Amino acid sequence: RLTVDADLPETLGVGRSVLARFVISFPSAAPPSLEVELEGNGRLSIAPRRQMLPVEGPVASARFQLDPLRRGEGLLENVWLRWTGPLGLAHIQHKHRMGRKLSIIPDIESVRAEALRLFQRDTEAGLQPQLDRGQGAEFHALRDFQSGHDPRQIDWKQSARHNGLLVKEFRLEQNQHIVAALDTGRLMGDELLGQPRLDRALHAILLLAYVALKLGDKMGLYAFDAGPRLRSGSVSGVRAFPALQRLAASLDYSTAETNFTLGLTQLFRDLERRSIVILFSDFADTTSAELMLENIARLVKRHMVLFVLFRDEELEAMEREPPLRAQDATCAVVAHQLLREREIVLGRLRQMGVNVIDVPVDRIASGVLSEYMAVKQRSRWQA
Repeated sequence: RLTVDADLPETLGVGRSVLARFVISFPSAAPPSLEVELEGNGRLSIAPRRQMLPVEGPVASARFQLDPLRRGEGLLENVWLRWTGPLGLAHIQHKHRMGRKLSIIPDIESVRAEALRLFQRDTEAGLQPQLDRGQGAEFHALRDFQSGHDPRQIDWKQSARHNGLLVKEFRLEQNQHIVAALDTGRLMGDELLGQPRLDRALHAILLLAYVALKLGDKMGLYAFDAGPRLRSGSVSGVRAFPALQRLAASLDYSTAETNFTLGLTQLFRDLERRSIVILFSDFADTTSAELMLENIARLVKRHMVLFVLFRDEELEAMEREPPLRAQDATCAVVAHQLLREREIVLGRLRQMGVNVIDVPVDRIASGVLSEYMAVKQRSRWQA
């Protein structure tokens, strides 16, 4: 006849720990101590798994730390209780059925907190008026070259025709179109430092969307794997952020191989005006990256492309680890070869004019946002 009351949130954010409290009440004589274990499904990490509690009066209180590992539906299935019988000769064990479902979504609270810190920092530094001007540049006029002008903006053909140096003058382009192109294929479901690439990408996308919408830009979300999975179109205004949040939460993990030709070709057709395309994807080797490079080359001709690199720090550690056995040496050689192939692909991306965002995986969100801010502050959009 004992009762178990649980204090649990309705939703959890990936990567954000939550403390769950359970109160166990005994109707009559209570044991002096109680052993409690919480059982959940694979989307939740529970710590500690089992704990011994003192019983104060007829009540015992247990606290468990819940760490969401993957988006979806977390399930707390059972609470197992065990205590010593009256004579101390046997244990009494009780299984309390919970069946409590918790929705695991992208971590919105940390997105808002990080965006708030960003705006506070920029306001204190006096950068907010500059950022509100928008960025991107489109050709406006020619003017005489003066000291301080960027030599890269010199129009050599017009300078030769007028027998004097002339530079291109650009005007700032408002309402930039930003598209987060998200690969949801098999590789993006693999974990890096305990969290899937897909969840890390969604966290970065939501932070970017919140800031971009706040600064007056238009934001779009496009997802693909074997084919296009999600096309949100461009939205504007902070009020559109909850809609993007719901769309991001609806993206599930996929085991399909990514079809870059179909996915990026459809994206190229959808973009009616030049945009900033931020591609979240990954590749295993140069062979699998060939189609990706071919289709990115088409995007670069009309759009600014940023490629987000997911560093495999476990692979880098494997390469650096001093070999103690023959197996360690083999792993180090294979890791070195894979990292070398990644560098070849990244070098080709940079040669095509793609900005590669190369930061540690736990700082991808801030790295994407920093690059976006750098684009906002640079007048290097070419018409």
